[in-house]
Amino acid sequence: MGKDEASEYEIRDRAAWIRMDCPENRNALSTRLLGELSQHLQAAMDDPSVRVIVLTGSDGIFCAGADLKSRGSGIADGAGGNTFVEILKRMREGPKPVICAVNGHAFGGGIGLIAAADIAIAVNGANFAFSEVRLGVIPAIISVVVLPKLGEHQAMRLFLTGERFSSTDALGYGLLHRVVDEHELESAVQAEIDAIAKGAPSAVSAAKRLVREIPKLAPDDAYASAAEKIAELFASPEAAEGIAAFAQKRPPSWVETSDDET
Repeated sequence: MGKDEASEYEIRDRAAWIRMDCPENRNALSTRLLGELSQHLQAAMDDPSVRVIVLTGSDGIFCAGADLKSRGSGIADGAGGNTFVEILKRMREGPKPVICAVNGHAFGGGIGLIAAADIAIAVNGANFAFSEVRLGVIPAIISVVVLPKLGEHQAMRLFLTGERFSSTDALGYGLLHRVVDEHELESAVQAEIDAIAKGAPSAVSAAKRLVREIPKLAPDDAYASAAEKIAELFASPEAAEGIAAFAQKRPPSWVETSDDET
């Protein structure tokens, strides 16, 4: 990567790893970094060889949030064409699972990235804070993805006080799925990648969409939508292959031969 770039993009096996790499401002969400993240996410979503997207940071920091040196430029742009909004939507609503490998501290908008991800694993010792009120602003955009994870009860106190909280606290609040030692982070993420890759690509995408959409529906509409989707999937070629593989006690075609048996 050239020194003018604020991030790295690497395909490893079945995963696209996106690493924020701008240590001079602690991976703050500058206009430049946001632009690169948007491009990398779209490239990964469009690449048929990519099953999972991983977002991480560098030099012991995940993301410091808004770029205060530019007065929040990028995050603080208006509703029309806000790149940060598009990134959060793409992470949360895109067809491929997104894992945040939280390698260090995360503040403000950095927590928004974590909350928008489908799976989040952080290292012991990472600290978090919604410190916006201490700067005279509020965690407005990220509230859309953070509130479903934290709920009103926890979010109210954390948003009002701006106090720091630990990775253990974040796990208890529902922001993280796991907390591991620093040397275990990549192996923990790889275990998630391997587990996801055992599922059929279309089924994994549909499962992600199910989790995002069903809570928005009234119960009767939810049942109707679910019944329609399960009928569609049971009639799909992937289901035919998966059921045949189960009956024949072999891995389905989408599982690499190096994988363990399902």
